[in-house]
Amino acid sequence: MRHVRRRSRAGAVTAIAAVVLLAVTGCNKNGGSTDPTGSATTASPSTTDSAGPSADPSAGPSGEPDGRRRVVEASPAGGLPRLTGDGALSDVPVDPGEMRDGMTLVAAHYAAPGAAEPVLFMGVDNVPEDTGKRREHLWRGMLDHAGWDHELGQPQAEPVADAGELGGSVECMLASLSESGNVICGWADDGTAGVALFPDTTLPEAGELFVRMRADLEKTGG
Repeated sequence: MRHVRRRSRAGAVTAIAAVVLLAVTGCNKNGGSTDPTGSATTASPSTTDSAGPSADPSAGPSGEPDGRRRVVEASPAGGLPRLTGDGALSDVPVDPGEMRDGMTLVAAHYAAPGAAEPVLFMGVDNVPEDTGKRREHLWRGMLDHAGWDHELGQPQAEPVADAGELGGSVECMLASLSESGNVICGWADDGTAGVALFPDTTLPEAGELFVRMRADLEKTGG
C-alpha cells in the first residue's frame, strides 16, 4: 500500500505541472506563443497598408493634378529648331531679373526663317512677383540687346489678337523706325513670363509665330 501511495503522489505532481504549463502557454496576452526557454514571442502586426494606393507624382497636395506652369527647353518650338553647336546660345545675354530657389530660366536660339540672325528666347517660371513686371524687365533687356536708342522712348506694345490656348497677356512691340525690323514679343500669365526677339520681321508675323512657339515652350503640370 505504501508503494501505491507514492505513485499517486507522483501522478498528482505531474498533473499539476501540466496545468501550470497550459496556463502559461495559453495566457500570452500578445497573441504569441512561449518558446521552450520561457521567452514570449510577439505575434506579427498587421501588414495592411492604411495609406491606400501610392500617390500620383504629378498630383498636388490635394491629390488633384498639379496645375503649375513651367517653361521648358523645347525643340522645335513653333516649328523652329533650337540651334546647337556654333549657333547655340553661349551665355545669357539679357538679365532675367532675380532668380530665386525653385525658379527655372530657359534661354535659347531658334532658327529664324529667312533671317540672318536667330530668334532669341528667354523665359522664367515660378515668378514670385507680378509676372507683368518681370516681362517689363525682360523687355528692357531685349531692347538693350537689340541696340534700341532709348532716347526715342520705349516702343508701344500691342496685344496679340489671339493669345492661344494658354491665355494670359501676349503683346509685341516693333523696335524699329520702319514697318519691319526687330520685333520683341512677350507673354505674362500665372507664374511665368517669356520674351523673344524676332529679327527682320513685322508685328503680325512675329506675334503669330510667338504664340506657336509658346505652345511648345510653356507647359502645365508635372
